[in-house]
Amino acid sequence: MMQQYLRIKAEHPDTLLLYRMGDFYEVFFDDAEKAARLLDITLTKRGASNGVPIPMAGVPFHSLEQYLAKLVKLGESAAICEQIGDPATSKGPVERKVVRIVTPGTLTDSALLPDKIDTLLLALHRTAARRGTAAACGLAWLNLASGELRMMECPPAQLARELERIRPAEILLADSERQQMTLPATATHLPDWHFDIEAGDKRLRDQMQVASLAAFGCDGLGAALGAAGALLNYAANTQGQTLRHVQSVTVERESEFIGLDTATRRNLELTETLRGTESPTLFSLLDTCATSMGSRLLRHWLHHPLRDRGTPQMRQHAIATLLTQDWQSIQAVLRQTADIERITARLALLSARPRDLSSLRDSLKRMPLLQQAVAPGESSLLAVLRDALPCPPACLGLLEQAIAEEPAAMVRDGGVIATGYDAELDELRQLSQNAGQFLIDLETRERARTGIANLRVEYNRVHGFYIEVTNGQADKVPDDYRRRQTLKNAERYITPELKAFEDKALSAQDRALAREKLLFDELLQKLLAYIADLKRIAAAVAQLDVLAALAERAQTLGWNQPNLVETSTVDIVQGRHPVVENQVEKFIANDCQLSDVRKLLLITGPNMGGKSTFMRQTALIVLLAYVGAFVPAAHATIGPIDRIFTRIGAADDLAGGRSTFMVEMTEAASILHNATPNSLVLMDEIGRGTSTFDGLALAWAIARHLLGHNRSHCLFATHYFELTQLPQSFPQAVNVHLSAIEHGEGIVFLHAVQEGPASQSYGLQVAQLAGVPQPVIRAARKHLAWLEQHAIGSETTPQMDLFALSPAEDEAPASDVESTARHPALDALAALDPDAMPPREALDALYRLKGLLEAH
Repeated sequence: MMQQYLRIKAEHPDTLLLYRMGDFYEVFFDDAEKAARLLDITLTKRGASNGVPIPMAGVPFHSLEQYLAKLVKLGESAAICEQIGDPATSKGPVERKVVRIVTPGTLTDSALLPDKIDTLLLALHRTAARRGTAAACGLAWLNLASGELRMMECPPAQLARELERIRPAEILLADSERQQMTLPATATHLPDWHFDIEAGDKRLRDQMQVASLAAFGCDGLGAALGAAGALLNYAANTQGQTLRHVQSVTVERESEFIGLDTATRRNLELTETLRGTESPTLFSLLDTCATSMGSRLLRHWLHHPLRDRGTPQMRQHAIATLLTQDWQSIQAVLRQTADIERITARLALLSARPRDLSSLRDSLKRMPLLQQAVAPGESSLLAVLRDALPCPPACLGLLEQAIAEEPAAMVRDGGVIATGYDAELDELRQLSQNAGQFLIDLETRERARTGIANLRVEYNRVHGFYIEVTNGQADKVPDDYRRRQTLKNAERYITPELKAFEDKALSAQDRALAREKLLFDELLQKLLAYIADLKRIAAAVAQLDVLAALAERAQTLGWNQPNLVETSTVDIVQGRHPVVENQVEKFIANDCQLSDVRKLLLITGPNMGGKSTFMRQTALIVLLAYVGAFVPAAHATIGPIDRIFTRIGAADDLAGGRSTFMVEMTEAASILHNATPNSLVLMDEIGRGTSTFDGLALAWAIARHLLGHNRSHCLFATHYFELTQLPQSFPQAVNVHLSAIEHGEGIVFLHAVQEGPASQSYGLQVAQLAGVPQPVIRAARKHLAWLEQHAIGSETTPQMDLFALSPAEDEAPASDVESTARHPALDALAALDPDAMPPREALDALYRLKGLLEAH
């Protein structure tokens, strides 16, 4: 057995091998030690190798999924090795083989997959620059749980952004890439030849069953084809099956979606908050979908807003149509609909379970009701989706005839195939199920024959059928009884008649289970013919679910349909932040107007005044409009948008060796290099990570570049009041501010955006609200007054270069430089806070100052 184990393990050296032995999956040697540590299971020993005990650990077969889920969450993979031979006829170890490999990117089991998140497997292949062609990164990614395959190519500089958008669970790389890059997911390395471009082209054509890939838009792709070939081979090998449900491929282009880089996705909190939680986010607010399919599609839409206006406008028209109808009835039907998409994938991989098929049957039976609930009106999208819902009668009929009303969870438990579907199975079940009546009749006869009133005829799985007689009646036992088991107070017997029945009944039960397993496997094969139809239905149901959810949100939250136009404009009237609005008691709505003559809004005002909220809500309204949803505004007219950039918040990258200011400047550099006149740019407090003069100079130069070179739509928040003079030089820049009222030493935020610059930042008042101690506030007020009095920060006080002497110092003799040094008594005096000092401490400080004066 160990020879067999080691032979199979040699084929999967980097994967935990779960080796089926009876009712357990066992692991040995180093795998056992690793599994015991990761899964928190007992490490034991069994047998010996070269005189050394063999480490062993194991998990029960019925608990396998929960342990697999834990392994996958930790980024580990596992090879499932099953017994495929018959123990009754095997000489030596039962034949075994690996039937599937579970990896983070190839999950299909419902117990392992998160309901509302797609788990993606991605392959990456990079090609170097050659004569006439630039370097390229080829990406191919597959959602094995739905069969959706996508490809694209991008420049190396754009790779990180695309990986952040796709967010794969596992990335396939060539061995030669092993040390070249840091990845955001589990990395699996394959030999370089797996990524051969010509082989990839052939593998993809074979998968699509076509002679040419031109119809799929694959012309001109090279690196992506190499990635696709490696991806498809790896996925098929892990499943031990052909990928029947992967029937088409979508080629994505950069120009298809509004660009959202990593910082933008993080700052806008689309599906994850800045703290890493799932709510409150835009997705958690919008997700009132009735099915998991709808939730996953909604998440995809939020991360992939479209540049082209056609599809978003069709979605908005469909939502408007639903709002005039009974959209609640659509959601009522959808709440009773199973995850058809993932069931179809398991069906295609022949791994569907009995309850998958019963759920599929019940869901397909509800499609006519869903069709009746959808009234397309003038919406072409709703009409297309409604026509995609019908299920082939033969498919539904097969499921209704074959699957029991409430089947068992596993085929091995029996009770899966419906009565009347197969005559042979019905006969075997009848024979097995009649055992109860036979035992009753036998018990009645034996009590009469023997005179033993408490005689019982029963059955258990361990000992089979038996006749039980208490010890007090043992003298009445007939000669034809043969002892089977002795208990403390009774004896159990078997008779020739009961033994003959046992052989017949148990044989019928075993044969019935075997027959049922055969029929179930045949049923899966028959259903493969309907994979394309089921995928079509799943896609239509998911889209209807999202549209109904967005209609519900629009009505419940008071959102309105935006107007997408060709003119370069962002005109929002009474806009609101969709998430913040639901977290506060009263939200102040604000307008935002950007156009060719009003390109940059220079936003000033106090901290806590709402500058960041105003900026983010503008970006979210634009994004929602191009997703195809209604928006939280009284009216919104939005022109073409190709990218959304954000430079918001302070965060360092310690692991990457980047300070907070370095991160800030890196993000600013990316914006300045890539923003176009159709981009929306949010800049919040740029330049605050360095000295006042450096920061002010950088902020001014960046704003000037955005106006003069990029010409992007820009919201530019700052505390540098010197920048409010920018509109004097650039008419396309406009001052606006968030208003606040000072009351005594406190402050009241009005959160209203008004024209013109702010008068001050109210930093001390905000610090006081934050709970900064009063002595610190008082000291700050005094120092602020001194700074204002001495005009610190004016043009008359130039900033010194850290690395060069001033001209005066460079020309003066050393003695003169020393004579101008600051007296230490002044430093000691500046450090004192008289208001906070008790009398005795103040007197001691006075003596120390006097001593410093006398010493110098």
